[in-house]
Amino acid sequence: MIDPLAEVVTLLQPRARFAKVVNGAGSWGVRRSEVGQPFYCVILEGSCRLAVDGPKPIALNEGDFVLIPAAYDFTMSSIEPTTSKAFDMAPVAVSAAEFRVGAQSGPPDVRLLVGHFTFGSPDAALLVSLLPQLVHVRAQKRLATLVQLVGDESHAQRPAREVVLARLLEVLMIEALRFTAGTAASPGLLRGLADERLALAIRLVHGSPARPWTVAQLAKEAALSRSAFFERFTRAVGVPPIEYLLAWRMAIARNMLRHDKRSIAEVAQRVGYSSASTFSVAFTRHVGLSPTRYAQEQMRASSA
Repeated sequence: MIDPLAEVVTLLQPRARFAKVVNGAGSWGVRRSEVGQPFYCVILEGSCRLAVDGPKPIALNEGDFVLIPAAYDFTMSSIEPTTSKAFDMAPVAVSAAEFRVGAQSGPPDVRLLVGHFTFGSPDAALLVSLLPQLVHVRAQKRLATLVQLVGDESHAQRPAREVVLARLLEVLMIEALRFTAGTAASPGLLRGLADERLALAIRLVHGSPARPWTVAQLAKEAALSRSAFFERFTRAVGVPPIEYLLAWRMAIARNMLRHDKRSIAEVAQRVGYSSASTFSVAFTRHVGLSPTRYAQEQMRASSA
């Protein structure tokens, strides 16, 4: 059986950037405005507060894990009240991989392992849109262990380091997303997979993307009326069924054009188009480049 969640995470191609330990004491705050960078954090000791643009601030306690697939504006701060001045204080490097915030002397109130990574896929924006805005898992040792392994590996210079990190990050993301309550998640793939009837339709789309699916056919497979299926799918996943099918076909096509030495006609057939010309029109409309041009640009980028 095709696993849509594993497929999405694999296609995202997560790559490690850095991981560091942060110690906090007294009153402190850190504000970050990133350009969609994935961010993760595990609380090693103590407690702190996290505020992401949108959801209400949440208290993080020892053992908690947080994943933000596309972090833009967020703040982390001490549990005790902070002033705006506290956010102007830059973290102080204690060592190459350890920083201190707040009071610079005395034992820390909280220790965190935080990290950033990137997604190698050009389809990252599309694929991330299928994931929750915020993943918060309380006290799961499996996740803490994985984060520790990522941190250790990112600081070591062992053979095959990049390969190991890529696999660890894939497992870390899948493990974190598994713990997210599907029905409570924001619209996206996890919420769709939490609905047994929608999950069947999603797995069929991923398992047979070349089939000429219609809303009526997918609704029948999900044992729902056409209108009920359309409304339920759109509300849960965030996009209508056929738009999801098209986006998934294009994600597969782009991945094949980047990595497989196949003709445009073969790629077209693999993603459900009867001719290369029909596929080229759809691909150009969706991506902004013809399949041939896209493949050429990807080849130049990889050889640069």
